[in-house]
Amino acid sequence: MIENISELKVMGDDRGKLSVIEGGIDVQFDIKRVFYIYDVNTSATRGAHAHYKTKQFLVPVSGRCKVTLDNGQEKHTFELNKPNICLFQDAMIWGTMHDFSDDCVLMILADDHYDDSDYIRNYNKFLEVAKNDS
Repeated sequence: MIENISELKVMGDDRGKLSVIEGGIDVQFDIKRVFYIYDVNTSATRGAHAHYKTKQFLVPVSGRCKVTLDNGQEKHTFELNKPNICLFQDAMIWGTMHDFSDDCVLMILADDHYDDSDYIRNYNKFLEVAKNDS
């Protein structure tokens, strides 16, 4: 259902570490858009929406935050605090990011370009659409 944590392979030596993300291999889709969230007030929330079609892969590049995913029937909160532990958010899943550390940089990879009509920003509408989809 919502258990979508992925662990990226970590390669490294005394010079540092490296993790790779390849579309269609490490993420379940080809990547069409990349954006990142940073300098978030630690008491703020981000997201609080779902997408009709867009799938996302959340990567905590630095720091930590929590992400709550909700399919309309159950919710699960994940703590993202290592850059090689990532979270897949499918379409029609309500996502809210919260409890950001001061140094958090959360990178999001998406399978589609930005389209405002793909967003569901009203939770009650999301519940209605999710109920009709099941």
